Amino acid sequence: MASVPRPVASREVSAVRVPSRPVHPGRQLHRRRQGGAMRGVFWLLGLAALAVALALLVGHNQATVTLFWPPYRFDVSFNFVVFCLIAGFVLVHLALQALALLRDLPAQAQRWRSQQVERAAVGSVLDALSHQLAGRFVRAQAAGLAALEQLKAMPSVQWTRRKQLQLLSHLLVAESAQSLQNRSLRDQHLQAALHPRLAKGAPEAHEGALLRAVRWAVEDRDADVARSRLADLPQGAARRIQALRLKLRTARLDGATTEALETARLLAKHRAFSPEASRSIVRGLALDALREAHDLSQLQTVWGRLDASERLMPELALAASQRANQLVLQDAAASEVEKKAAAESVLGWLEPVWEGVEGLDAGQQRQLVLALEPGLSRLDARWLARVEQAQRQLPNNAYLQYLAGQTCMQRQLWGKAAQLLGQASHSLLEPVLLRRTWCALAVLAEERGDVGAAQAAWKKAALLD
Repeated sequence: MASVPRPVASREVSAVRVPSRPVHPGRQLHRRRQGGAMRGVFWLLGLAALAVALALLVGHNQATVTLFWPPYRFDVSFNFVVFCLIAGFVLVHLALQALALLRDLPAQAQRWRSQQVERAAVGSVLDALSHQLAGRFVRAQAAGLAALEQLKAMPSVQWTRRKQLQLLSHLLVAESAQSLQNRSLRDQHLQAALHPRLAKGAPEAHEGALLRAVRWAVEDRDADVARSRLADLPQGAARRIQALRLKLRTARLDGATTEALETARLLAKHRAFSPEASRSIVRGLALDALREAHDLSQLQTVWGRLDASERLMPELALAASQRANQLVLQDAAASEVEKKAAAESVLGWLEPVWEGVEGLDAGQQRQLVLALEPGLSRLDARWLARVEQAQRQLPNNAYLQYLAGQTCMQRQLWGKAAQLLGQASHSLLEPVLLRRTWCALAVLAEERGDVGAAQAAWKKAALLD
C-alpha cells in the first residue's frame, strides 16, 4: 500500500509588538551615573597605560645631549630636553591664544553691544505685538517706535533678521495708527514697511504688509488702492484664502459682481466658509449679477456662466425670469422676436423650479406665477398639460388656481376660467394677484353679458390697495 504523507503542521509565528514603557526619571539618572563611572574607569586605564609607556620609554634611557658654548660645556639628559621642548611648545601655544583673545576683546565688546541692542529690539517688537493684541494701541505704537529707534542706533550692524524686525516694527506702528484713526502716520510707516530693500530680506512679512494694506484700503472704501495692492502680491500669495477674501470684498466694493461671484465660488471650493454661508454668498452675488443685466443677451450670458447647481436654485431662476420679463415681455417697444426668445428662455429657466412646485413656499409660488404670467399666450401644449396637472394635484392652491384660470382665459375657455378664477378670488390674499383676478372676472362677465356681475367685479378690483 502506498503510504499517505502526513501533513506537516506549520506554525505561524506572529510578531507581537510590545508597547514601550515610559522610563522612570530615577532610572535615567542611575543610567547616567553608571555611564559616567564607566567613562572614568576607561580614562583611568588610559592614563595608566600612558604612564607605563612613558616609564618603559624613558626609564632606562641613558642618552644625553651635550651643548657646547665655548668655553663652556653642558651635558643634559635627553629626557629632560624632550620634556623642556614639550613644555615650551605648550607655553608658546598658551601665550599665542592669550594674545589672540586680547586682540579679540574689542570685537567681542562690539558683538556684546550688538546682541544687547538686538535683544532690546526683539523685546520691543514683542511688547508692541502683545499690546496690539490686547487692544492697547497707544502703548503698541510707542513700543514699535522704540524698536525702530533701537534698530537705528546701530545701522552698520547686520543681523540675520534685522530687515524682518524693521518691517514688523513699521507694520505694528501702522496697525496701531489705523486703530487710532491716524491715517497719515499709518501711510508713512506702511510705505516704509513696503520698501523694496526690506522686501528682499523678509518676503513673507512683505506679503503680510500688502494684505494689511488691502484690508485698510477696503475699510477706507478705496477700491482703486485695494486693487493696486492686490496686483502687487506675488502669484502664490494671491491664491491664498486671505487674499481671496480681500479680493471678494474689493470686488463687491467696486461693484464688480461677476468678479465677486467667481471669487466667492473659489472660496467655497476651498471651504473658506461654511456650506450655508457659501451658498448664501454665492446666491446673493448671482442675484445681483442677474438684476444688473441691461438686456436679454447680457442676462442670458450671466445665466450661462452660472454653475449647474446654481441654476437649480429657485431664487436664481425666479430672479432671472422676472428680469427677462422686465426687459422684454413687459416692454411694449420690444419686437415679437425678442419676446419669443425671452419667453423660451424663461420657460427653460423655470422648468426645474416647476418640477418641485409643491416644495416651494408661498412667496416663491407667488414669484413663479408672476414670472409665468407674461408669457401665458406663448405656452405650448407641454406646458399647458403641466399647469393643468399641477392644479389637479394641488386643487386648493390659490396660486395654481389663478395661473390655471388665466391660462384658460388665454385659450378662450371662458367657463373653466371663470370657475378657477372664482375659486382663487376666495383664497388669494395677495393684493396684486387678487386685483388681477377680479379684473379677469369682470372681463369674463362682460363677455357673457352679465353687466351687474361685471360692475361688481370692477368695483372689488378698484377697492383693493
